[in-house]
Parts: sequence; structure tokens; C-alpha cells
Amino acid sequence: MPDMKPISEVHVAEPGLAVVEVAACDDETAFALQELLAGRWATTTADTTTPAPGEPGVRLHCYLDVRREIGS
Repeated sequence: MPDMKPISEVHVAEPGLAVVEVAACDDETAFALQELLAGRWATTTADTTTPAPGEPGVRLHCYLDVRREIGS
């Protein structure tokens, strides 16, 4: 994906850290999934999606720390 940032070792340096790449039919769906993730775990959210040239839909990256549950 030319417009997507590469995954850095720092993003997955420890157990419990994850990079999630969402592939969705549209922005609304991608952001809805991101919102669900952010409602449960510490999440660095994205403001924009990226269309995949020659592929249907959009993609979005977000970064999770599943060690830190929200509201627990």
C-alpha cells in the first residue's frame, strides 16, 4: 500500500501491542470498527482512510495496547 505507513518494530515491540489494518467497504464502516476497538482498549486512532488502488473499499491502520482495557 503506497499511502500506508510501514509497521515499525516499536508498534509491536512487546506482547499486548498490535497494529490493526482494517479493510472495509467504506469510510463509515472502517471508522465504526475503529470506534469499537477504541471503546475497549487504548487505541491510537486514524483520521483518514486510504483507498487501495485497483481494489474495492478502503483501508485504515490503528494501533492498540490490549494490556490497557478501557473502563476496567
